[in-house]
Amino acid sequence: MDKIIDIDSPDEFIEEIEKIHGALPKRINANAKNVEKGLSKLVLTLIELIRKLLEKQAMRRIDAGSLSEEEIERVGETLMKLENKMQELKGIFGLTDEELNLNLGPLGDLM
Repeated sequence: MDKIIDIDSPDEFIEEIEKIHGALPKRINANAKNVEKGLSKLVLTLIELIRKLLEKQAMRRIDAGSLSEEEIERVGETLMKLENKMQELKGIFGLTDEELNLNLGPLGDLM
């Protein structure tokens, strides 16, 4: 949750900046393996979020009767292929579903 800080003077501002600075790590452990896994985690999380949104939208359209049988078949096949590719990519990068899970606030967790 965001914290609102009431600052009345430049000295108070500097104090707050020093508190924040003290909470940050002195060094960032950035090696090639960490960067690759972090980037792959970010990209796959975004893809999974989009895949789930597309799946929900497809279900709404199916329930509303706005898709033909052929369109339903194509959407289902496409979503299955995307899900299979996601499983493959998670295996390649050594990621689990839990690692890709995002807390979406009032919407709950992604997965």
